[in-house]
Parts: sequence; structure tokens; C-alpha cells
Amino acid sequence: MKPLLSLLGLALLISSVVAQDDYPRREIAEIRVRGGVPNLLRKASAADGRELRVAYLGGSITAAPGWRVKSLELFQKGFPGVKWKEIHAAIGGTGSDLGVFRVGQDALSHKPDLLFVEFAVNDGGADPVQIHQAMEGIVRQTWVADPETDIIFVYTVSEPFLADLKAGKCSRSASAMEEVADHYGIPTMHFGVEVQKRLEAGKLIFKGEALAKDAKPDQTGPMLFSTDGVHPLTETGHVLYAETVARGFDELEKAPLSKVAVPHALDAPLRADHWAAAKLVPLSEGMLTGEWQKLDGGEKGDEIAKRFAKFLPQMWRTSAPGAALGLKFKGEVIGFFDVVGPDGGQLKVKVDEGEERIVPRFDAYCVYHRLSKFQAGSGLAGDVVHTVSVTLDSAGPDKRTVLFEKNRPDFDKNPDKFAPKVWNVGAVMLIGEVVE
Repeated sequence: MKPLLSLLGLALLISSVVAQDDYPRREIAEIRVRGGVPNLLRKASAADGRELRVAYLGGSITAAPGWRVKSLELFQKGFPGVKWKEIHAAIGGTGSDLGVFRVGQDALSHKPDLLFVEFAVNDGGADPVQIHQAMEGIVRQTWVADPETDIIFVYTVSEPFLADLKAGKCSRSASAMEEVADHYGIPTMHFGVEVQKRLEAGKLIFKGEALAKDAKPDQTGPMLFSTDGVHPLTETGHVLYAETVARGFDELEKAPLSKVAVPHALDAPLRADHWAAAKLVPLSEGMLTGEWQKLDGGEKGDEIAKRFAKFLPQMWRTSAPGAALGLKFKGEVIGFFDVVGPDGGQLKVKVDEGEERIVPRFDAYCVYHRLSKFQAGSGLAGDVVHTVSVTLDSAGPDKRTVLFEKNRPDFDKNPDKFAPKVWNVGAVMLIGEVVE
């Protein structure tokens, strides 16, 4: 698991550096209570042995067994009369632009009482407009499903965010999310405030070398937060993150607004073009032409399908050049939720009569398989019937050249691992409706 996290960390660092422009930064605050979590507190205070469910939607920082696990332990200690259940809905290396499509399947279908949303780092290089659309879409989907589900946005940090932290400001992505939180009265917790306090006091090193396995940490020296500038160490950085959650709930319990349990109302949106209609659409055989294999994700089935069955309940694979996936739809956004890896090929993608473009399903990190996605079209006219076609190309990327230099020895030692050119795909990402 650790190599996967470190590689995704590099990706997040790169994306976070992109487009860090002069977008207005919000003043930083560790806790903003706003409308609080009144419904959760009402249910938890009953102490009648009921089950309460906490969903964690986010990226690899939340997927790691760190603040997610520790925060649930805090709830269990603070409200011992409740049976707390975790809904793990975090996928490494993904942002709110995928989260908004899968929140229904991965979180809301399990009927959470509280939803944590963590995408600040992964959205570091995203357009604030898209952040608004996706985060607002997550909020509106949640409250349509159950207006008594409370939501908290949490903001994690990475190395490119340190300059903003030092200036007392939120990152660009967190600033955009704050606007959504203001509009809907959603509480926020900024995990970077305590990190910055310790940095200024010389009590924390944000990025450093990991200790040798048999080495004992210096209890008197500064705390090592991470080894890659993104992912907190379980015994240090994740502890700080969980402590922020604990302080946050102290504030939420004291707030007068948190004492009045009322369903959350969906008033006028922040943006008319929000992504509340985002969803995942399963593939059907009618969408496929050429040679395809529906993978068995059962106990004795395909290894890749089994590994990702939680998030992709069905998966199709083709290795036949010319095999295609196509459909007609009315909607604004179309994309595909898939898997990239050493065996990934490249696709020819075309929307309507637009220019065909090449989309590789292989990148510099592909010495392993991981969940991924790509958008085929966005900003489309929603009341028009569109077509999309995705065809496996006979050509493919020069994989050794694409790989990071440190990953090339794997290619040299295991060329057969990289030889195939396939596409593993699980669902359509759609804002709109399929037209039969």
C-alpha cells in the first residue's frame, strides 16, 4: 500500500502546483460551525443503542487507515450508547469531479447520518468553477436523498499549500469549497491550522526522511508529519488531523444552532450549473460492439475485477483493436469510470461530430492498477441528443518512455506485464440521461 500512496502523492503534488493563480483566498479558521450537525447530535444523544453511520468521501489521505479510523474511535468513546458504523468511500488519487458522480453509489446508498467530504488536496489544481459544481452537486444529492444527513467539509494539506497556510489563508481549492459551505451552512474543519502552528513553533517537520525500521523516534525533537509532502504518517500527522476533528465536535456540541435538529432545506443553488444530477450508469451490452468480456468479480473471478468490485460492481474488458463503446444521451457531461494499469492501451474518443482525440489509459505511475476516470465531453447542450464513441486503438503508448525513470526497471524486468493493450471500464459518468 505504501508505494501506491507515495506515487499518488507525487501526482497530487504536481496537480496542486498547477494553476495556483490569484483566486481570492479565504481567511483560515480551524473550525467554522455554521449550521452545525444538529441531526447527528440529536440521534447520538438518545443513547438508545441505535446505529449511526458515518461516510467518508475523499482521496488517499482519507483512504489510509488514519484520521478516518481515529475519528470513528472518537465518536465511539464520546457517544458509547451508539453503534457507530463506517462507510468507507475514499479512493486514492481522485477528486470531487469523480466524487460527485459516485457519491450516490458509494456513500448515500448506505444511508449515512454524517458525510465527511475531503477533496481539498486532490482538487488543488482544479478550476474553482468545477469545484463549485462538483461540491454543490455532492451537497444537493445528499440532501435530496435524506435531508437529515449532516455534512462536514474537511481540508487536508500538502506541500504546495504551505505558503497559503503561512499567510493565514486557505488554499485555492479550500477557498472555493468555503463558498459552497457558506451558501449551505455546512461546517468545515481545516486540518492545516494545527500543522502550521507547530511548523511556526519548530515542533513539526512537514516532509522528511522516514526512520529506519529499527530506529526509535526522538520524542524530544520535532514531529515528522510526512515523508512525501502529502500523506500524513499514521502515528503523527493523522493524529493531528483526528485531534482537529475532536476539537471540531467540541465546538459543534456547544453551538446553539447544533441543538435544533431540522431537515436541511435545499434553497436556490449557488450555481445554476451545479452537478447535482451527476451519476454512474452501468454499461449494457447494447453499448458495446466488437469483442468484449464481462469480468467476474466474484471470489474465483478476475483479479482486477475482484480488487475494485467495491467501487466498480461490474467491469468489462476489451483487448481487441476496433472494439468500441458507444451511446446516445441528452446531457451536459459524459465520461467513463475505469481502471488504468500496466496493461492499459489507448482510446480514440469522439463526441458528436467533433474531432477525434487520443486518450491513453496508461501513465507514468502505471506499474500497478488503480481506479481512474476521464471526461469525454463537458459543457454540452443538455436538451440535445449527443453521441459518444470510444474505440480501442490498435496503436498504444510507448510505455517505457511514458513511465517515470524510477519505474522503468520494472518494465525492463517484466516486459510481458506491459505488453497488453486493453481497456478495463466499469461505468459511464453522466449528467443527463441515456437515450435508447
